[in-house]
Amino acid sequence: MDSKIIKYIILFVLIFSFESKSIEFNGEFIQGHFILGKTDPEAKIKIDDKEIKVTKDGDFVFGLDRDRKNDVVIVKTLNGNKTKIVKKVIKREYKIQRIDGLEPKKVTPPKEVYERIKKENKLIVRAREINSNLKFFKNKFIAPLDDAIITGIYGSQRILNGKPRSPHYGIDFAGKLGTPIKAMANGVVTLAQNDLYYTGATLIFDHGHGISTLYMHMDKIFVEEGDIVKQGDIIGTVGSSGRSTGPHLDIRLNWFGIKLDPSTVINVKL
Repeated sequence: MDSKIIKYIILFVLIFSFESKSIEFNGEFIQGHFILGKTDPEAKIKIDDKEIKVTKDGDFVFGLDRDRKNDVVIVKTLNGNKTKIVKKVIKREYKIQRIDGLEPKKVTPPKEVYERIKKENKLIVRAREINSNLKFFKNKFIAPLDDAIITGIYGSQRILNGKPRSPHYGIDFAGKLGTPIKAMANGVVTLAQNDLYYTGATLIFDHGHGISTLYMHMDKIFVEEGDIVKQGDIIGTVGSSGRSTGPHLDIRLNWFGIKLDPSTVINVKL
């Protein structure tokens, strides 16, 4: 083989190797997982053809859907050079959770509340789609309650009053009525509603780059939309509002519309 061709091949391999190593991932490529990335601050990053924000420090974030089956394709563009990385997604096994004793109207709502539910869903979707430049997603999250018993986990198939329903996309913490709830991370309140049909008193926080957290079934809410909250601040109390059979807190984690497993950002015993 011509020596010049060999040199070009070696150069290409070295460049490709350097580019690949310049992307780091903190998180596992498993269904439902939250993943932090680190790259060159000047680079552009695409996840599955979706261009995502990169901070001035080179940080970015994304997540994997509960039922994702296909590989994740990450493309980095820097100085006109493109690097493609393909990651396989590991499949998870999910449990079945049965909940009985719910009011029939909470399992299958009457037609007269369809319009209300539709409006409330739009409020939640709007809050989840915020793509701010906040960088709070980079910091470690904490559990919203101390030493609480977990009664519901992410991904479990729910059977309500004997009828199969959508999977559970959060973590349920049992707690006494009025127990203080802590903010899991710094954030900005993007939704504060006292009486949503399904989720009752509900909060949503923006942590930047499409990452949001939700707190549901609360009793009291102590913050308002637009408030900047620090990690550990008391934001409300445990309740049993909305579709609930008893006092508890249901938390959620989202990357835009993709529902992630909160246990991938907080340290809890499942």
